[in-house]
Amino acid sequence: MTLIEDRTKTAVVQVTGAWKLHKLGDEVVRALVDADLTVMPGEFVCLMGPSGSGKSTLLNLIGGLDRPTKGSVVINGQDTATLTESQFAALRHDTIGYIFQSYNLIPFLSAVENVELPLMFEPYDRKALRTRALELLELVGLGHRVDHAPPKMSGGEQQRTAIARSLISDPRLILADEPTANLDHRTGATVVRLLRDLCADLGVTVVASTHDPTVAEEASRVVRMKDGEIQAA
Repeated sequence: MTLIEDRTKTAVVQVTGAWKLHKLGDEVVRALVDADLTVMPGEFVCLMGPSGSGKSTLLNLIGGLDRPTKGSVVINGQDTATLTESQFAALRHDTIGYIFQSYNLIPFLSAVENVELPLMFEPYDRKALRTRALELLELVGLGHRVDHAPPKMSGGEQQRTAIARSLISDPRLILADEPTANLDHRTGATVVRLLRDLCADLGVTVVASTHDPTVAEEASRVVRMKDGEIQAA
């Protein structure tokens, strides 16, 4: 069995019995309740639900931005409970790309410099890094905007730049938090189709939190959440 065959049979995300509790004064808030989720390579999974449903909490646990109160989160075969903070940071760096609803681009850097940023201070060959960043901008349809800074770009162009940036480390998994929230319907649909195509063409796995039905229409699977619980997966 080849390595590629192995990778297609191993879950990228395995969440089992995950809870997230917050103490608010004398009250315990159940942000996530006994969640189980398995995501296989190449899937585009949409976490869908209203505000407060737990979708962002679950996304943060998968991305290691938070830890579960109890239960387990396994990413790319590694049980994150066994990892130190530095080991988890290395896993995030090597395995996970992030897309945020507010884009999180540096306004005084060009598009290509923003894409390079996650690896800019790593021991990478500068020419090779620039070539890779340019290829990714071409991939997302921004080959003509590589020298433009975010303030001179539309919301859709900024989000596509953010998608290119999320790919610079060649991650297996991309986590997208409300990726269409700040976009009009047509632009949002374009961004979602781009994420869908990344799954199909590059084999990248995408997990997106959203309340936008446009995202759900393009996803390979919709996980519906309410009051911290997974209602249907």
